[in-house]
Formats: sequence, C-alpha cells, structure tokens
Amino acid sequence: MSIPHFALLTAAGVAAGLTGTVAGLASLFSYPALLAAGLSPTTANVTNTVSLAIGNITVVPSSRRELAGQSSAVLRLGLVVVLGSAAGAALLLATPPGVFQRVVPFLVGGASVAILVRRPARDTLGSGEPKPPESTTWLTVLGMFAVALYSGYFAAASGVVMLALLLATTSESLLRSNALKNVLVGVADLVAAAGFVLFGTVSWLNALPLALGLLLGSWLGPPLARSLPTALLRVGIALAGLALAVKLAVEAY
Repeated sequence: MSIPHFALLTAAGVAAGLTGTVAGLASLFSYPALLAAGLSPTTANVTNTVSLAIGNITVVPSSRRELAGQSSAVLRLGLVVVLGSAAGAALLLATPPGVFQRVVPFLVGGASVAILVRRPARDTLGSGEPKPPESTTWLTVLGMFAVALYSGYFAAASGVVMLALLLATTSESLLRSNALKNVLVGVADLVAAAGFVLFGTVSWLNALPLALGLLLGSWLGPPLARSLPTALLRVGIALAGLALAVKLAVEAY
C-alpha cells in the first residue's frame, strides 16, 4: 500500500469517527474512501463495518458523562441490537447486494427531518435532582430492532436513523440520546463485523488505516459534540443527513 493511499484512508477514518459520534454519519466518509481504494461495493461494505467496529472502541470512555444513568437502557436495547444486527448481517451474506439501495435515501431523509422535531427533554425533576431512567417502550424496542437490522445489512447513516428513533420515543436530551446511539451503533457494528470476519471477505489491508483514523475521530467526537450549541448541533445533523439522502438517491435512481 502506498503512503498516499494509507494517508487517504486514515484521514477518512478520522473524519468518519468525528461525524459518526457527533452526527451518526461515519459512512459518509469511510464507505466512499473504500470504494475509491478500488474495493467492490460488497467488500467495501463488509470492510467498512469491521473498521467501524474497531473504531468504536474509544466511544464509551469518551462519552462517560452523557452515559451516566443509562446502563439499563444500554442493556435492554443492546440485546435488541444484537439480534437485529445479526439478522441484518446474515441477510447481506445470503442475498444479492443492493436490496436496500432504493429504500435507504427515504429512510435517511425521513430520519433527518425527524431530528428537527424537538421534544421537551425532562433531564431533571422539579427539585433539580437527576431524572430516573425511563422504561423502554415497545415502539423503541421494535424500531431499534428494525434499525439494527438495517445497520447489520448496510451501516451507512444508520446512526442518524437510530438517533431520530431515540429522540422521537424517549424524553432524553440530544446529547444523552447521541451518546446512547453511539454505544448501540457500536454494538451493531461489532456483531455484524463478527459475522463478516467469519463468513465474508474483509480487506484487512484497507481496514487497518481506516480503523486507526476511526479510533482517533471517535475519541474526539463526544467532546466536540459537548462543546457545540444543542440547537446548532441538531440542525447540522439534520442538514448533513439530508445531503447524504440526496446523494444516495442520485446513486440509486
């Protein structure tokens, strides 16, 4: 591998880690970079998921502040994500590529618009004490399984869809929902990656520099999100998601 090739994938990984943890748009940079490296769409998808799984290692320690009090939600929804992502990975390995190609732009676009719909976040009670964790609704569980299924099959922009689901079905703040999303996306990527390593074709030569960049970007992402105004962050995520939806629609149609 040439030095420019290595540098391109590493830089794409840093950008993917930043945008993934802040906005759920990691594959906006990582997937096209793998295609530019000469990989086929299926191999690029598999390699991308494995790289994302490695890069997500730094997300949890970097998001400890926002994850406080969410351990029960991580456990409940994490199990749902494991099942959904495993089913999605199996679907990718068993079906021709491109099954979701024409549906994805509408899914990503709709989720991006949904992020703009604000719900009051009840982070504290009247006394100012921390809000107790909510029970997970069936709508959240069913929606999370569907998103994890999609994530296991084609990880691109699954974080945007997952964030929109959490904001629509819970009363958590944007930053806390984003932190939970980062953990759950990491679980989905890890499960799918395990299946791809065992039964798929991973380009490890390209996965290594991409994963190195993702590790750095994923570590820097949560502090960056913390420093941005919430309203600006919400609009930025939505606009970036809509731009990706348009790009995917052009490619699909």
